[in-house]
Amino acid sequence: MVAHLVSKAQFDAVFAGRIVARTGHFALHYAAIAATAQPALAIGVASPKRWARRAVTRNTIKRQVYAVTDALAHQLIAGHYVVRLRAEFSRSQFISATSDVLKKAVRAELQQLLGPKS
Repeated sequence: MVAHLVSKAQFDAVFAGRIVARTGHFALHYAAIAATAQPALAIGVASPKRWARRAVTRNTIKRQVYAVTDALAHQLIAGHYVVRLRAEFSRSQFISATSDVLKKAVRAELQQLLGPKS
């Protein structure tokens, strides 16, 4: 299981790093960490209200990020990552705040974001 980033300082340290991948809705920030007591691999999610108005949608996105990173942890380089929502999922296309269609769309895009680069 991948550790989660929780403090503002941890998020700020990752945001000071670089963006390593982008998709239509997400950006992946990465920061290498020194060998300390911190976990070797940690993930955080930034899903602002600007792009996901409903709390249930933000929480669904976070759950999908954690599930995909747990599944793909063996492919990720050690360090801290933040997946940042950077665009809204169309409310006309995804009418329900949390639907299977939305979950599948988010999961597919996250697998593209976190998966191996060709």
